[in-house]
Amino acid sequence: MSPEQLYSNLEEASTFIKGKLSIPDTAITLGSGLGLFVDSLKNKKTISYNDIPHFHQTTVAGHAGSLVVGEIQGKSVLVFQGRIHAYEGHSFEEVVFPTRLLKTLGVKNLILTNASGGINSKYKAGDLILIEDHLNLTGANPLHGKNPERLGTRFPDMTNAWNFDLQEVVKKAAKKIAYDLKKGVYVGVLGPSYETPAEIRMYRGLGGDMVGMSTVAEAIAAHHCGLKVAGISCITNMAAGIHQGELDHSDIKDQANQVSATFVNLVKETVLLL
Repeated sequence: MSPEQLYSNLEEASTFIKGKLSIPDTAITLGSGLGLFVDSLKNKKTISYNDIPHFHQTTVAGHAGSLVVGEIQGKSVLVFQGRIHAYEGHSFEEVVFPTRLLKTLGVKNLILTNASGGINSKYKAGDLILIEDHLNLTGANPLHGKNPERLGTRFPDMTNAWNFDLQEVVKKAAKKIAYDLKKGVYVGVLGPSYETPAEIRMYRGLGGDMVGMSTVAEAIAAHHCGLKVAGISCITNMAAGIHQGELDHSDIKDQANQVSATFVNLVKETVLLL
């Protein structure tokens, strides 16, 4: 897609959404099994992804496929209740379209969340981890191709991709709810097959602490277009070779649901501090 066509599509989607929702400064993307956060919001207004121009509906269990605006103690937040993934057959350009749309809508802060497999032996299933950096091992980059200059520079510096200031906000939120928040490096892979034990040993050797099939492309695109990005990963299982037994997506959803109350509290406190 040419940059001109991208700008046109973003403007069309933005105009549609602005006609139905008031846009706040902060947005959240919810990962597998973490959609219950939406239930905690007040005065909600919802749009199905099916109704938004140039959006794609997710096909993955645990991703509702809705754009929601709601309030936390009177403070508004925009929520992507589910995301699409490249492994569903989408291009990375399609995967990051909702992220780029946030720039067009005027959003300033983005909190990315996901379910991941734990690589770091200090983690356990149910832990919430602050993403301090990432390894892009998907084999692709959402900025590949002609650069959309209106969104950002050709060669973005990724040093502060996971915004240092927003990380401090999440840490303060964790302290407010007395939660021992760990931090780590997220390894992004393409999927949909889970990793082999040999791959997990390699990721650990490269400095990875957790692994998943989302988030990295969105973080790159968001940083490229000037959004401040923070990330929270829910360890729903220990990765292959660490975990004993077969990995199953339904188990991942169940584990995410078990820690949903803590996750909701952490994200709510983060939003209130922004």
